Amino acid sequence: MTERIAFYAGSFDPLTNGHLDVLKGALNLADSVVIGIGIHPGKKPLFSYEERVSLIQRAAADELGMKAERIKVVSFANLVIDAARTHRASIMIRGLRDGTDLDYEMQMAGMNETMAPDLQTVFLPASPSVRTITATLVRQIASMDGDVSPFVPAVVAEALKNKFSA
Repeated sequence: MTERIAFYAGSFDPLTNGHLDVLKGALNLADSVVIGIGIHPGKKPLFSYEERVSLIQRAAADELGMKAERIKVVSFANLVIDAARTHRASIMIRGLRDGTDLDYEMQMAGMNETMAPDLQTVFLPASPSVRTITATLVRQIASMDGDVSPFVPAVVAEALKNKFSA
């Protein structure tokens, strides 16, 4: 049987509990999940690529145990469909928080299907407890010395605290 590989793309700046929730669902659907960190030359992320990889790996190990071994983290700067194909994925994972996400993601899925009919987009709704979390809001709260621990894994909360106290 062919290995089912899912590609889960995003900036993960930082990884949130919402991302982890979607990742857990992806691991239930696929044999392995490639987390693709999108690198955009015009954007200045809060965390470097290397920091994001480390945070994802550490949080996955803490939160997912042995399942974390089925995760690989890579970067990409091209089209997500090309990155997914590079890593032999047949599934593209997209997390949904609300109807606004659905509208946007449906447009992307349609465009991606036209360009890459061999890739199946799978939408995973975020659990109600993490549905309101966005990385943007987490960064804003952390930058104002707020408590982000309800929204991110412990290793990420610590990294945010260190980043903004420096």
